[in-house]
Amino acid sequence: MSITFHQNNQIVHIQNTSISYVMEVTDGKYLVHRYFGPSIRKYRGTGIPQYFKRGYNTEHECSEEHVSFDDFPFEYPVRGHGDYRIPALSVMQESGTEFTEPVFKSWKVLDGKPEIKGLPSTFAADSRGETLEIMCEDEAAGIRIYLYYSVFEDRGIIARHQKVENIGMQTVKLQNVQSMSLELPAENYDFLSLYGTHAKEGNRERFSLHHGVQRIESVRGSSSPQHQPFFALISEQTTEHSGAVYGFHLVYSGNFLAQAEKDQFGNVRAQIGMHPDTFCWELKPGDIFETPEAVLNFSPDGLNGMSRNFHWLYQNHLMPSRFKDKVRPVLLNSWESMYCDVSLEKIEEQSELARQTGVELFVLDDGWFRKENNTRTSMGDWKCNENKLPGGIRRAAEIIHGKGMQFGLWFEPEAVSEDSEVLQKHPEWALQIPGYQMVKGRHEYLFDLSRKEVREYLISMLDSYLRNGDIDYIKWDMNRPLTDVNSLVLDKDRKGEISHRYVLGLYEILDTITKAYPKILIEGCSSGGARFDPGMLYYVPQNWTSDNTDAFDRTQIQSGYSLLYPQIAMGAHVSITPNHQTGRTTSLKTRYQVARLYNLGYELDLTKCSEEEREEIACQIAEHKLEREWIQKGTMCRHEVPNENYVMWSVVSEDKEECAAIIFQKFHNPIFSHGRFKMCSLNPDFDYMDQDSQVIYGGDELMQIGITVPIIKEDFYVFSFRFTKVDEKNGNKADCE
Repeated sequence: MSITFHQNNQIVHIQNTSISYVMEVTDGKYLVHRYFGPSIRKYRGTGIPQYFKRGYNTEHECSEEHVSFDDFPFEYPVRGHGDYRIPALSVMQESGTEFTEPVFKSWKVLDGKPEIKGLPSTFAADSRGETLEIMCEDEAAGIRIYLYYSVFEDRGIIARHQKVENIGMQTVKLQNVQSMSLELPAENYDFLSLYGTHAKEGNRERFSLHHGVQRIESVRGSSSPQHQPFFALISEQTTEHSGAVYGFHLVYSGNFLAQAEKDQFGNVRAQIGMHPDTFCWELKPGDIFETPEAVLNFSPDGLNGMSRNFHWLYQNHLMPSRFKDKVRPVLLNSWESMYCDVSLEKIEEQSELARQTGVELFVLDDGWFRKENNTRTSMGDWKCNENKLPGGIRRAAEIIHGKGMQFGLWFEPEAVSEDSEVLQKHPEWALQIPGYQMVKGRHEYLFDLSRKEVREYLISMLDSYLRNGDIDYIKWDMNRPLTDVNSLVLDKDRKGEISHRYVLGLYEILDTITKAYPKILIEGCSSGGARFDPGMLYYVPQNWTSDNTDAFDRTQIQSGYSLLYPQIAMGAHVSITPNHQTGRTTSLKTRYQVARLYNLGYELDLTKCSEEEREEIACQIAEHKLEREWIQKGTMCRHEVPNENYVMWSVVSEDKEECAAIIFQKFHNPIFSHGRFKMCSLNPDFDYMDQDSQVIYGGDELMQIGITVPIIKEDFYVFSFRFTKVDEKNGNKADCE
């Protein structure tokens, strides 16, 4: 990788073996974008747009003849000087003027990658990265902006963020500071995003980009299941395995805006960052503001190529390093077996059966602190109800640890109930708007995390449970969007800062706890996938993908999230049937196969399972333990399938000697029963044995020709395969028949 300067320091070329990113300074002041795509040896000025004189236009002093700022490829655009497209930066000066025009001043190369104060961001392990810092300045407004571009070795990734400094004598207000803006040439693109709702997250949306602005967003205070803070612009021909992809993802857990504008000439501007509708930041003289980080991802190898880049980056350069390769324990979560009606007797009974099946982690979910057996009370005090659990959490932990398992506990630290002792004592600690009735969500309000005393209270509460070593795992939940977004401690000129300060407060709490207790595994949750984003992944190495554990729906949910996140970051549970969320009935085998390529857990009442079912669960866990280490580190693929009646995933080990694949048949349909299913990411020169049939295939055969499956007259049926390189390792297989 390298960052080099050409043409008397007027062109910069960011490059590694996969990508090139080129910018140019024109007329000594305008920073413009020239290229982002597959790596080139050297940029020589190709591809510059040709302009022509036209009416109803603005005129500018520029060396490029007939240039119009309305289609000029600004690297970080503003509005008000003739560019009428979506701006990346908007500033209100003390006079009330809403205008700024930073011009280029300098650039330099930094070793490694700078941290972003108070915010999660990717890191360059072992200094295997370089960063370009560009300084631009608006002397009249007293604004200096630094643009950062970090490149990693051999991957199609550029990480970007901005830093704005007030170097003047006046106070200004930042109204819009996007984390990245990118100009793309006039071509036909499809817009791809992930949309959804509670219990139905991660749905793909793909449509042709048309003239005008297309956008997705969240103003819910979190990244929300409605839209993941991600979108991609892809060629019309792009599939899972081929075609150009430009992917954009925001490392942030709050309100965001992601948008693309196709202008009158077909050029495209893409942006992602904090949502300007819920943001306004007062910047006094000497103050500095830093944006969240945006990840730019280019792949010429289709959506799986984009996914491989994201997976590699997030596993090696974002999630806590101590967990990136650490085997995840098989867990049993108590929610669907107890709900809020918890007791030591139930814990003893469930955990003993869990131990017998091979479960390694018992998680006590909601209910342990509730005054009643529902979710309407007691949030925020976090005092164990010893009428339910005599001896408290310590006694529950002793039971679990005594059986040789780890103990996990559920928290929802951001929420507070109306009847809680803490809110009665400190009513000002909740988000609220004076004169208006506070809005409840899931029977609760939210703490104002912008307040220092609130953060200190929550850190102290968590510390009181963690310091004695009883807890090995936390399920960190957040079950409602933000409302009443107002803080009683911020004056009227800073009310626009509250949404962002809430997220900064959350990050401070997580940072403090994870540094104090680095060995504790934390799983993020927000009514399922409502806050599954890269910002959370920086602190918590895995997330609960959805409250919907139905195997049929999970094929879509997990496929969607796999576009962005490695399998080691995604929790997948086997639950009861009929399923609690959908009422759908699927076999125990199907439920396991859909979950087995991810972080496996069980969420059911083991006392209601038959002895045969518990034996089957024990066999599933034994099989999973044999393969999970290489599966959690391996390369995951989503496959093109013969028709929409099937879903196919596979994981190939790092050394390409192992492959696990599943083919999910949605419904029995004899019309679509003869398709071929091709493998991917194998070594074409290896021979592989199917562990069930003992038939040997060439890697090239499996990828180019594929396999067929028998006709099974059953809905929601899973065909599973395990291919192993033909050598002495063939005997390594669990006896689970």
